[in-house]
Amino acid sequence: MISPLASIHPSARLAAGVTVEPFTTIAADVEIGEGTWIGPNVTIMNGARIGANCQVFPGAVIGAVPQDLKFAGEQTTAVIGDYTVIRECVTVNRGTVDRGETRVGSHCLLMAYVHIAHDCVIGSHCILANAVQVAGHVEVGDYAIVGGSSAVHQFVKIGAHAMISGGSLVRKDVPPYVKAGREPLSYAGANSVGLRRRGFTEEAINMVQQLYRTLFLGGLNNHDALAQIERELPVSPERDLAVEFVRAATRGIIKGPKRGRPDGSESE
Repeated sequence: MISPLASIHPSARLAAGVTVEPFTTIAADVEIGEGTWIGPNVTIMNGARIGANCQVFPGAVIGAVPQDLKFAGEQTTAVIGDYTVIRECVTVNRGTVDRGETRVGSHCLLMAYVHIAHDCVIGSHCILANAVQVAGHVEVGDYAIVGGSSAVHQFVKIGAHAMISGGSLVRKDVPPYVKAGREPLSYAGANSVGLRRRGFTEEAINMVQQLYRTLFLGGLNNHDALAQIERELPVSPERDLAVEFVRAATRGIIKGPKRGRPDGSESE
């Protein structure tokens, strides 16, 4: 159902079953997938690409030009995957010449007042809680969770299945499978509970915990820790993802939590 009180450019491409509520504005260079619901008072600007069966709540702005003084009007996009929920007053800016797009994956939940800046890549099944602020060029892996009112510095990478507590200032990379929090940010053990909820085997979780101990509690530099991991731990998707992430980290990896038990679990 398309409300007669919505303003939709005739060149916009809306698939079958799209609902657009009153007082929403949709620009010309926009694509919206089948079954998506666009609530009232939403602004969808040029370059927005929204997948199927999404929900976009009032006050959201998708595809606004980047808040980057280097932006020169190049043709870029803001891409949203399928089944993603975008709550009230979320803003997703489109990309710059650097990547050409900002991308949010499928089955994500962006809670109210989240901001996703230009050239970010947010994986699938991610949750960004209320008022999370994500600066430009940030990468967030699949199934990561970022707690409310956290701020993520530009160019930071957050690995898959990581969990960051609310109110955190994320200035350095956060590897996959890790819990992080406190100020300044420090790691607080492997995200074992989250991994169990997602069906990881106990063998895989034990592997992740051993990775954590070697990387962050063993007193080794990254080069030596990775060498030890590759010598002692068998090849697995979990091992390889963590090793590749640490090798590619550009913002730095924190060494050791402020508090923790020898097994890498968080202290009380």
